[in-house]
Amino acid sequence: MSTDTPNRDTDEVGPTDATVEELRAQVEDLQSQVADLETEAADDGTSMVVIATKGTLDMAYPPLILASTAAAFGWDVTVFHTFWALDILHEERSKNLKLSAVGNPSMPMPNAVAALPGMDSVATRMMRKRIADNGTATIGELIEVSLDQGVDLQACQMTMDLMDYEDEDFFDGVTTGVGAATALSRMADADVQLMI
Repeated sequence: MSTDTPNRDTDEVGPTDATVEELRAQVEDLQSQVADLETEAADDGTSMVVIATKGTLDMAYPPLILASTAAAFGWDVTVFHTFWALDILHEERSKNLKLSAVGNPSMPMPNAVAALPGMDSVATRMMRKRIADNGTATIGELIEVSLDQGVDLQACQMTMDLMDYEDEDFFDGVTTGVGAATALSRMADADVQLMI
């Protein structure tokens, strides 16, 4: 008499141990791939280093605007301030950055007039008024936004020594005592490098 029920000893009715292990390995591999994709999606890995060298009012804006914008895109951003650009990070000196009228071809005055005594102060007052009238962020506000977004604002140690600046002279959150070798190493690994 024949039956239609499978014989457990001779017919397979379920997955074998080897099949189960293969499936487990595939699931683990897929979980690992998904975790990697999630990490890539959360951080595209783009990095930028800006070297800021000038400390005039008009030259304080470009590195801070670029840094805060890149950080808003999720980039890893460092701005290394050296020589006169250190005044941008100096809590007191940043309030009194000047605009040089001489040698600036975009200034609405000829160099002969710009060279007269007091014209830098006039040009600075005009620019500060334009900034205020336009509602443009101040240097202090841009520094605060940059730090809040995780931008690493760095102060060059050699310049700090040269200018006799102390750590406490700078805005809270500024990384002080950074050497040129550290800045160069960071630049070498960055996707975008700028010198302003």
